[in-house]
Amino acid sequence: MGLGNRSEGGRRSRSQGGGTFRRSGRVGWVSLAAVASLIAAGCGSSSSSSPAASGSNTIPTVSISSFTVNIGPTMSRFKALTHFATKGATSLQVGVILPDTTSSTRYVNFDQPYLNAAFADAGYTQAQYRIDNAQGSDQTQLNDATADINLGAKVLIVDPLDGPTGEAIAKLAQSKGVILIAYDRAIFAGNKTYYVSFDNEHVGELIGHGFQSCVSAWKISKPQVYVLNGGQDTDPNAISFAEGYNKVVWGQSAKTVSAGATNSLGFKLVAENFAPGWDNTKGGTIFQQAYTANPKINATIEANDGLANSVITVLKGAGVKPNSVPTTGQDATAQGMAWILEGYQCGSVYKAVYKEAQDAVALGTILLAGGKPPAALLNGKTVDPANSSITEPASLLTPVWVTQANMESTVVADGFDTATAICTIAGASVCAKAGIH
Repeated sequence: MGLGNRSEGGRRSRSQGGGTFRRSGRVGWVSLAAVASLIAAGCGSSSSSSPAASGSNTIPTVSISSFTVNIGPTMSRFKALTHFATKGATSLQVGVILPDTTSSTRYVNFDQPYLNAAFADAGYTQAQYRIDNAQGSDQTQLNDATADINLGAKVLIVDPLDGPTGEAIAKLAQSKGVILIAYDRAIFAGNKTYYVSFDNEHVGELIGHGFQSCVSAWKISKPQVYVLNGGQDTDPNAISFAEGYNKVVWGQSAKTVSAGATNSLGFKLVAENFAPGWDNTKGGTIFQQAYTANPKINATIEANDGLANSVITVLKGAGVKPNSVPTTGQDATAQGMAWILEGYQCGSVYKAVYKEAQDAVALGTILLAGGKPPAALLNGKTVDPANSSITEPASLLTPVWVTQANMESTVVADGFDTATAICTIAGASVCAKAGIH
């Protein structure tokens, strides 16, 4: 997921434990799946006969495939380990710091509720963890990390606003002997830093393969391709995405590819650029200028749905009809799903947040207990795009390419995008034709 505008820099939101969900005015709506999970969590964590009563340092047998939208069954297996790790402490043990509420609604609508549910089902009390949101402020995110450490946190789970902020938090954590889990966006610093996310290069590969399939399906003749990368100036993930789709489409695993590149399918790269800081408005302006200069562009690759939306807006303004100029994306936004149904976007990469939230809590609990994570959970490593000699242990989840064909069985079934949200944008008749209900 890319970084976006930081329009609420000075505001700060603090929420301890599950209390955030109850203050619904601040959090906003949550999916039905998240609500069900939280209800289950509240019921499941109240039993005095839980095996967590005695505690155990036995690590549950889990893998990246263990996490489902039904959070309780998997996370409740960590109760005994949580009790062993926390030793019944009434002070903060794990601090979570999310980046903002503006770059994506996921942090409010999904990450926070799913993290709350995962912690509760794993047996944490509300005093033992808390979730903050930095509201787009670098200083607030660093202040939150400092506050959590001062309150006794031994593990931090941080989705950094940008590279420098992540590095500052990593250096702080290292100086205090605190374990750091980079959540969703990598942090390449610190001697006890782990990474939980989706396989970012694979995300890019899915975009690349989806793009090629779409070019074929839409019968694009002699594709003249424009590529709009994500915020490569602030987010190392954006570089990994580009390396993935550039490898598939151009045979070059690189963050940038020179204009004029071709492939065996007859594609030609007209030009490429990136949207600074994942800024959709700037991305739209960049594409508008490129399209004006190169009106023969008839196929495009975008790093996420926000940028795809900006490009589609330009194309529609120029009178481009459906199924004429492919676009791509990730994040599986409701708008992205609507564009897919309307024939303006080829597909989008879906990264199920409920998996990421559980993964982070599971890994954090194992590390808090001083245990060794199973290889099936800590299943890879992440490599610093700026310095390939720097690597970190990582738990890499598997993303999914979503098209009209599997939209109902993925994002809609999971409650990530409701049919109502998609169809309000795309129109009832379009949804009915696609079987979205």
